[in-house]
Amino acid sequence: MAAQLNTLLRAAAREHVCPVPPVPDAVSAVRRGAAAALTDWDVSAQIAEDALLVVSELVTNAILHARPPAELRLTWEAGEGGGTLRVEVTDAGPVRAAGQPIGWLDPDEHGRGEAIVHALATRHGIRVRRGGVTRWAELV
Repeated sequence: MAAQLNTLLRAAAREHVCPVPPVPDAVSAVRRGAAAALTDWDVSAQIAEDALLVVSELVTNAILHARPPAELRLTWEAGEGGGTLRVEVTDAGPVRAAGQPIGWLDPDEHGRGEAIVHALATRHGIRVRRGGVTRWAELV
């Protein structure tokens, strides 16, 4: 019984869930929380560094382009010689129709997030469901 409890506690300690407030300043706070979780889980420096960039990009995307509420979920599955980190940001869906520009955004400063996520992630994707969208990436 004690061994099962320890296993459950370790599994619970490997998931980090954080609400994403719909304000630009939230990105740094969410990123700090993610960094603390990755440190607690002893995730390698390379995965952690890449993951924090992915977190920043997906959270920024949710704040700028989606309806609240949004939530970050990190899941770490340790394995022999490393592990797999899954980063998910779920939001309530797009604020505007696809392709409709955001007038106040400087195109030189935005629009590269998806390419960054694709470059850093081993796998990535989007799950669309009624009432929301989840963008996810896995890093190994």
